[in-house]
Amino acid sequence: MKTLYLLRHAKSSWSFDELSDQERPLNDRGRDDAPLMGKALAKRRICPDLVVSSPAVRAMSTAVLVAREMQYPHDKIVVDAGIYNTDVDGLLGVIHHLPDTAASVLLVGHNPTITETANELSPSSLNEMPTAAVVCLRFDTDRWEDVAKANAEFYFYDYPRNAE
Repeated sequence: MKTLYLLRHAKSSWSFDELSDQERPLNDRGRDDAPLMGKALAKRRICPDLVVSSPAVRAMSTAVLVAREMQYPHDKIVVDAGIYNTDVDGLLGVIHHLPDTAASVLLVGHNPTITETANELSPSSLNEMPTAAVVCLRFDTDRWEDVAKANAEFYFYDYPRNAE
């Protein structure tokens, strides 16, 4: 059994025109929502075997804040450049190459790809995931390369306004 948590990064700031897209930080709401979602996951007794994040500052910041609440060591977060600025096929490639030693993985990325990937893998359809939303899918397989809608089970979906 493999468990995948797809998490859209928390709300980012557009206040710094001099920064590149990859350098944009979280705004105040994002800095509040990320730990809130981490607490919601911890309340479910979730601590993934592996956390993988896009290298974008807003995604990494989200990953660190969420991981802290789940007691996951921030220095163990894996940065994967393949998550940034990719499409569904690219993100599926990242997922299919996750280490099979990890039974559960939290992947932090960007929309629209996070929502589209969730819909590609899930037997349930989701609307656009808001910032800091997370969907949990379980797969009846022991290998990440075999993760697909055909062996998927929708487990839960949560977002900051629901977790408050």
